[in-house]
Amino acid sequence: MKLDTPVGVIADTHGLLRDEALALLEGCGLIVHLGDVGHRDEDHRILERLEDIAPVRRVRGNIDTAAWAASMPETDDLVVNGWPLHLVHRLEDANPAPGTRVILHAHSHKPRNEWQNERLLFNPGAAGKRRFKLPITLGKLWFGEAEIKRAILHLPL
Repeated sequence: MKLDTPVGVIADTHGLLRDEALALLEGCGLIVHLGDVGHRDEDHRILERLEDIAPVRRVRGNIDTAAWAASMPETDDLVVNGWPLHLVHRLEDANPAPGTRVILHAHSHKPRNEWQNERLLFNPGAAGKRRFKLPITLGKLWFGEAEIKRAILHLPL
């Protein structure tokens, strides 16, 4: 996939898609939802609202138990501008192919943006309901030929 725009990365919405998150995702060429969309029948509407902005790739999280979530994969692999990505909700469930340079994960609600053993581990944090005193965040990634620009964005609440 070739993109000239950022990839929006969101996770752990838990049935709540904030208007502030939608505003920050405007202009993205792709949105990735890393699971825990929600467990209620109507929570699939979160994905539909995201698809109004850009195409969405998604993986199933541990609370995505409603019938609509059954078709969501546990992991997904794609290539953006030559960078192989592996999507997973819980990092411990990751099974990246050899050569994968980026693992996008969630579950902990804790933002993460670090290179480890020549692989980027990126967790956008949680954009839905606040857990403990953790921030409400999402991420953006810009995939260039030789580098990845990345940001964890705090939702202005």
